[in-house]
Amino acid sequence: MDWRDTGILLSTAKHGETALILDVFTPDHGRQTGVMRGGASRKHAAFLQPGAQLDVTWRARLEDHMGAFHAEPQRSRAAQAMASRLALSGLRAVLALLAFCLPERELHAPLYRRSEQLLDLLDQPDLWPLAYLRWELALLEEMGFGLDLSCCAVTGATEGLAYVSPRTGRAVTARGAGDWTDRLLDLPPVLLGQGAASDTEILDGLGLTGHFLDTRLAHTLHDRPLPAARAGFLDQLRRRAQQG
Repeated sequence: MDWRDTGILLSTAKHGETALILDVFTPDHGRQTGVMRGGASRKHAAFLQPGAQLDVTWRARLEDHMGAFHAEPQRSRAAQAMASRLALSGLRAVLALLAFCLPERELHAPLYRRSEQLLDLLDQPDLWPLAYLRWELALLEEMGFGLDLSCCAVTGATEGLAYVSPRTGRAVTARGAGDWTDRLLDLPPVLLGQGAASDTEILDGLGLTGHFLDTRLAHTLHDRPLPAARAGFLDQLRRRAQQG
């Protein structure tokens, strides 16, 4: 069994004296792990950095075996990630969430494309936080927990959306909410494409997506806690918002 693909390196782990186990997210073969012999050498360490774009070949005797990777660099994202603490924490959050929620060998080509596009914005700090928020919405959608913000779940209205049901993820207007307002989540305007998308507004949006990541997605994964890397990114964004 063998195949060739491109992929985003999610993480590496030491295997023996000189080998590494690579965890790679690919468009055509999903998330895959495999051993790369000699991967711990200085030659390979230079490009086997989390977030790197790789050209990978995977081989195994049987499809359900852990295969062996051969990897060549396509492009590094290390310089962009090291440009600021916000970029580095954002990269770590994306990779950690992908590793957290993606089953091995399950195809998620649309999410792969969104992830690749997002990581290519690492060196654009004015665009990155809003792009990250939209990526979390896409992640929820791909995992089967997408939010429906198109119209009110009660009245069908498309204007005046103000809340989100914490159970269904559907938007609700103030009129539709009625006496149930205190049981609903606020709908940040940034998720409707409104407002200037300041860091503070983006944080409000991430508070909402975080609720569904925690209560819906993580719940299906045996209530595992969300990766600490996501909280680290929010902390960095919060600091930037406070600095104005």
